[in-house]
Amino acid sequence: MTSTTDQSRIPDPKTVLLPYLPLVIAGLAAIPTIIRLGQQVWSREFGAHGPIVLATGAWILWRRLPYLKAEAEKSYFALTIIASLGSLALYVFGRAYDFISLETAGLYGFFLAALYDRFGLKPMLRNWFPFVYLALLLPIPGWALDQFTAPLKLLVSWMSAALVEPLGIPILREGVTMTVGPYQLLVEDACSGLNSLIGLIAITLFYIYLLRDAGWRYSVFLVCLIIPVAIIANVLRIITLILLTYFFGDAVGQGFLHVTAGLFLFALALGLMFAIDSIASKFLHIAERKPAQ
Repeated sequence: MTSTTDQSRIPDPKTVLLPYLPLVIAGLAAIPTIIRLGQQVWSREFGAHGPIVLATGAWILWRRLPYLKAEAEKSYFALTIIASLGSLALYVFGRAYDFISLETAGLYGFFLAALYDRFGLKPMLRNWFPFVYLALLLPIPGWALDQFTAPLKLLVSWMSAALVEPLGIPILREGVTMTVGPYQLLVEDACSGLNSLIGLIAITLFYIYLLRDAGWRYSVFLVCLIIPVAIIANVLRIITLILLTYFFGDAVGQGFLHVTAGLFLFALALGLMFAIDSIASKFLHIAERKPAQ
């Protein structure tokens, strides 16, 4: 026979599950958004990093959950309601009018509000990395892409033409269009550096977390260095394509070697970032993460 005392010790399922209800709602709302991200963003070059960031970001957050639970503190219900309603309004508006950037931002905001309700603000600030890392899933709006890529395309076009001209190759640049001998090359968005920039930031941040577990100052320092590295890598990519096109023809420059050059120089830029981290960490005395005992 079960005593009344033993029955009272059995936790009420409602009490156990209720704190996780906002996270369950966020998870269910994320399913159609993830499908749309896969169709509209991740299938394109500038969003190819998305699935990797989602998988690795979820893994990092799962690793930080014990710390969040141990440091959990009281949250303010009113603040949770305000953040949740604002995020849901943004989510509904973005989904209704097919603004994937607003839809994803609303879902991300609701996710943060749910975590705040469960763990409080200070634990989330102390375990900030997975939240910043997962923010790379937010698609950049089209107007912002145009604003960023336009000056970058002009910059890499000017640098590439300036470096190729002393080699004796006949080249004429007009904006982002370059005439090389009988061939005409157009610097597109993929060559501006923005696509590789986002991917480099994602991989570098994940690398910093795994190897260094460094603070936000060192992370910002390396992210700032990614920008010139990405620009230099894309200048080298354009110069390579100019030389291939001029000496071997347009079919070679725009064929298989076009993609191969992009992949090779992305790997080169990534290796350069690892080298910069190795040197900078020694000067700044940033130690490697100690393996778990």
